[in-house]
Amino acid sequence: MGEAPDPRDPRGLRARAPLLDAWLSHAERSPHPFTIPGHKQRTDLVGDIVRDDVPLYGGLDEVKLSGGLLQRAEARAARAWGADLCRFSVGGSTHGNQTLALAVGRPGDRVVVQRTLHRSMLLGLVLAGLEPVWVSPELDVRWGMPCGLAPETLAAALGAAPDARAVFVTDPSYVGTVGRVGDLADVAHAHGIPLVVDAAWAAHFGWHPDLPPHALAQGADALVTSAHKTLPAWSQAALVLARTERIDPARLDAAFEATHTTSPAGAILASTDAAVALLERDGEALLGDLIDLVADARRTLAAVEGVVVLEGTHVDPAKLVVLLAGTGVDGVLVERDLIAAGLPVEMADRDTLVALATLADDRSSIGRLVETLTAVVERHRAEPRPTVPAASWSVVPVQGCSPREAFFADRERLPLRAAVGRTSTELVAPYPPGVPVLAPGEVVTEHVVGALESARAAGVRIAYAADPLLTTLDVVAEPRVAGPVSLARATPAHGDTTAS
Repeated sequence: MGEAPDPRDPRGLRARAPLLDAWLSHAERSPHPFTIPGHKQRTDLVGDIVRDDVPLYGGLDEVKLSGGLLQRAEARAARAWGADLCRFSVGGSTHGNQTLALAVGRPGDRVVVQRTLHRSMLLGLVLAGLEPVWVSPELDVRWGMPCGLAPETLAAALGAAPDARAVFVTDPSYVGTVGRVGDLADVAHAHGIPLVVDAAWAAHFGWHPDLPPHALAQGADALVTSAHKTLPAWSQAALVLARTERIDPARLDAAFEATHTTSPAGAILASTDAAVALLERDGEALLGDLIDLVADARRTLAAVEGVVVLEGTHVDPAKLVVLLAGTGVDGVLVERDLIAAGLPVEMADRDTLVALATLADDRSSIGRLVETLTAVVERHRAEPRPTVPAASWSVVPVQGCSPREAFFADRERLPLRAAVGRTSTELVAPYPPGVPVLAPGEVVTEHVVGALESARAAGVRIAYAADPLLTTLDVVAEPRVAGPVSLARATPAHGDTTAS
């Protein structure tokens, strides 16, 4: 008889994953370290919450990192994705996006940026001092969903900004729609600049024949992806992968370290290592099962009157996105009922529900979601309504100044409606998906204010604003002019800006 599997390593991945092996070995040794973290795995102080927290330095490896475990794990992941360089982040794709912003240009350089990128990239522009040339993806007018960026749109933007140093896009979108990354790479490379892809939701791409190839396989120069989203890794686990023909590896490394913690959590790194090892060994089989489960769920839900599910050749086959306008149901109410049933979903607004299915799901869990969702829709069914594109996908930015200039500018707080025509110092986003409707340096328009008010009224969380109720907004302060006796505020001037 064979040995029973190790309950802490049921799939026997430690032989493939040096960081996972080190994490398991640390538990087996039970040392009493005289290093950080201060809890030293003692659970009698604050409870089991600290039990599995092992640092990289002085935990998985020596403080001097003489074992080279992290470098070995990153090198193996680079080979798996066909990259020249890989870094494991414990700061999520947020850290990865900001790393690449710092890696590709200098303050004042222009870069082409897809406007539906995550907030982390917009703040990366602030950190790096880059000037955005905004481009918008195509919009599916039937369902109000973003599609990929059209190569023609990118070509036009680069024609108008021939000095651009890089192109930043997101693919797939938050709702799983997939663009033409290969064509975008061709356009960028024709101008001699790199294509950087925020693929936070696509760590599984390229690991099954029914999935799209990952961005590097399609010609991109760098991608950022979250191991904790579609793979079974700890929260905050992410990978930065790059080819170095158009991206300086030393600059990328320096940018990564500049914005990364010097005390990375070993458990997060070990879980990334384990997830990569799992993909290499069992990824195709596990993803095949997941794709089949999602396909069954889509068929069942599509049979519900008025329900539409996103599917087709340009949609991630492992993503479950449900459109509710045809049922008359408010997605925020549906979400509340699902939470009460113990089935919280990734995202819900009035018209859209996103349920994240992963390798950790099975027929039972997805079947329960589909059954409960169907019942909830029937309970709340109302008159069908037209789909209105969410502001996150339809915003047309009006640039007042650079993101960095606005972020560091003197600011004043105004009632929301009084801020129309002024330049925002804030980043404001309905969350999820975390795509800003307003970013630092953008002019506050009637369209933007109306979109934010509508989202707030619908029960969507408005994130990152200084005023969480969004009754006020911080804007760039008007210049003060000297009067004959004292300083007086200049008369507010809204300029020629009109609502978009």
